[in-house]
Amino acid sequence: MDPHLLRTFVSVARCGSFAEAAHELGSTPSAVSRHIATLEADLCAPLLTRQPVTLTPAGARLLEHAGPLLVRLDAARAEVERLAGSGAARLALGASPLALTPRIAAALEELRGTHPGVRITVRILGRQEVPAALARGALDLGLVDGPAAPADPLPPPAAGALTAAGVAEGPLVVALPAGHPLARRLGLRLTDLADSRWLDAPDTAMPLVRLRALARTGGFRAALTYQGTEVRGLLALVAAGHGLALLPHTAAEGVPGTATVPLIAPRLTHRTELLHGPAVDGPARSLAALVTGDPHRYG
Repeated sequence: MDPHLLRTFVSVARCGSFAEAAHELGSTPSAVSRHIATLEADLCAPLLTRQPVTLTPAGARLLEHAGPLLVRLDAARAEVERLAGSGAARLALGASPLALTPRIAAALEELRGTHPGVRITVRILGRQEVPAALARGALDLGLVDGPAAPADPLPPPAAGALTAAGVAEGPLVVALPAGHPLARRLGLRLTDLADSRWLDAPDTAMPLVRLRALARTGGFRAALTYQGTEVRGLLALVAAGHGLALLPHTAAEGVPGTATVPLIAPRLTHRTELLHGPAVDGPARSLAALVTGDPHRYG
């Protein structure tokens, strides 16, 4: 099965249109149509109906297999390219915005001392993008964060067979405007805030969908969506009264016009985890030992 044809099929299935898939792939609708026809002939099965574009039962089953297959191919290519490279040690680390802490930065500096020739790349990505990039081989290690009950792991990533290891836990606070009626409280319960105005910032604050699940209630409706990765930009919106945000206390302190109140119920922490694939070696293994504090596991 030609991977190029398979990628074309996945694009058409996702877009629901030959024309949109062609635009996404930098191709033409007629070329996309030929690719799909070639794949169908190879598999001896119709995969898509044409008007409208929908998946056949065979196409739906192929789509289930296509994602993992393409991820494995990308990971294999990335690993072979690294092994065939110049020989210089490299490390690509991806992190969600709130996962890259001073402790991680210090670990990177320590790594440079033990691996003086290593070339380090750090990429700030969305929480869902980190495991996806790791699974396809674009990263050696990933750092993700989110709310969790004390000592509980984060929900497992959907992308690939990845291993998670705890890095840190810390308290969460509700960020609100300095003049907000609740700003002088000593603590806040999440369920009491379900009907408040919230900022939907899935990569910069605690995701609202997780808050609904953890509070076991509805509400937490977004008054404004923030798609950035800069925490100070999010807090500027909080200060202006656009909505509340749940953040780790280390990220929310000291911004003019805002106040922070500890979250007291339910008992939640801000958890950071390290993600990696089956093979961890070289500088990636050394960094994993540093950030997790587990040299026996990664020594």
